[in-house]
Amino acid sequence: MSKTIHYQNTHFITSAPDIRHMPADEGIEVAFAGRSNAGKSSALNRLTNQRSLAKTSKTPGRTQLINLFQVDENCHIVDLPGYGFAQVPVEMKLKWQKSLGEYLQKRESLKGLVVLMDIRHPMKDLDQQLIYWAVDSGLPVQVLLTKADKLKSGARKAQLLKIREESKSFGGDVQVDVFSSLKGMGVDQLRRKLDSWFAPAFEELELDEEDAAADNNDAS
Repeated sequence: MSKTIHYQNTHFITSAPDIRHMPADEGIEVAFAGRSNAGKSSALNRLTNQRSLAKTSKTPGRTQLINLFQVDENCHIVDLPGYGFAQVPVEMKLKWQKSLGEYLQKRESLKGLVVLMDIRHPMKDLDQQLIYWAVDSGLPVQVLLTKADKLKSGARKAQLLKIREESKSFGGDVQVDVFSSLKGMGVDQLRRKLDSWFAPAFEELELDEEDAAADNNDAS
């Protein structure tokens, strides 16, 4: 892809309680999801080189809405509600889970899913359910084993190999890599993955520009 995506230009667009309140279902969206203590907000901030694009908190579960960010023209990142650990009422957890499932299964512009999980506590039930949902929907999945700096090199590599092996059972396109917001580990890899998912948006724009130029030539 000839287009360079400047992730530092990413900016907040809107928040929505469910897909019915989201903007038009067009362009390309990549969603970030994970348990409430997986470090999702920190990862988004590191990806975009911004300190507070996504709000971080010492209280897990603060992301209660679907948050939409624009990366470039027709390219968006979606920060989905955290799940699992959050100290919130059961009714709210069920509501989050419903809106999460609805978004994954019905949003046509969703073209890739990044699932974040603490490298020390990966592949909990909800993590696996999320990946199965994505695979069933034909979505590629990038698993990020976050907080990788918390483990020494040998333990980190062993955990990565173990989760990669376990991930084969999902079928589909599921890739697993380590990530550290603190140390910047895996950030460049993540950007390359997102570049590949966003690439069709720019190819479509180029075709539209070529068609417009051809129409102008015909008119003249």
